[in-house]
Amino acid sequence: MTSKLTFRLMNEDDIDEVLKVEQASFSSPWSREAFYNEMALNQFSVYVVLEDGEELIGYGGAWVVTDEAHVTNVAILPRYRGKKLGEALMVQLMDVVKEMGALKMTLEVRVSNMIARRLYSKLGFQEGGIRKNYYSDNHEDALVMWVNIK
Repeated sequence: MTSKLTFRLMNEDDIDEVLKVEQASFSSPWSREAFYNEMALNQFSVYVVLEDGEELIGYGGAWVVTDEAHVTNVAILPRYRGKKLGEALMVQLMDVVKEMGALKMTLEVRVSNMIARRLYSKLGFQEGGIRKNYYSDNHEDALVMWVNIK
C-alpha cells in the first residue's frame, strides 16, 4: 500500500476496475450491465472509488432519494482489508450523500458478517429489522441498519 490514497466519484471508465473488486468480494457479484446502468441511467445513484496510487482498490455506492440514502454495495480488495479502509470509504460515502441532501442512511448486511456489522455500528448505524432470505446465493437473512447523518 502506498501513501497516496485518494477518493473520487466513480464514472463509467471505472467499471472494469470496479468489477475486479466486486468479483473478489461477493459470491453473487453485480454484472457490468448493472454498473453501467448505475452510472448512465440511474439518476439517484452516486458511487465513490478509493484508489491507492493508480490502482482502484475499493468502491461504495448509494441511491439518494429525497432525504434518504440507501447503500447499494461497499467493497475493498481482499489484500487491502483490515487497514480501516472500509471505514474511510463509508465515511466518504456518508459525506457525499449528506452533501446531496441525505439526512438518513440505510443498508442491508448479512447477519453473519460480523466484521461489517461492527464497522456500521461504529459509524452510528443501529439495527432496524431483518429481511428474511434476502441474499439469493444462500437465502441468508439481512440485517437492516439505519443512521442519522450529522
